[in-house]
Amino acid sequence: MFAEIRRKIAEDQFEFSKHAVDQSIVRSIRVQEIKEAITNGQVIEDYPNDKYGPSCLISGLTQANRPIHVQCSYASRPLIKIITVYEPDSTLWNNDFTRRRSNDEQ
Repeated sequence: MFAEIRRKIAEDQFEFSKHAVDQSIVRSIRVQEIKEAITNGQVIEDYPNDKYGPSCLISGLTQANRPIHVQCSYASRPLIKIITVYEPDSTLWNNDFTRRRSNDEQ
């Protein structure tokens, strides 16, 4: 599944939700950074029963080593839908931003 998401992203077969557009502007995250994070990233959470359709959360680094999280639809859609995008908070995520910290770690 993730290989197909990467392929579609590399071939520009994706679209943004209004929320993702808004968040990328507010957080100054460029399209190229989103593509880099997905290319270099890994799926860290899976949401097969999400109310808007199956999706996953990808954590990856940009070429400038900026951590980015991207929630996107599964590759079963004709176009990958970028649902939201953000730079993870280091107080809520472990050192490589792939696992949420427990309450004890915060």
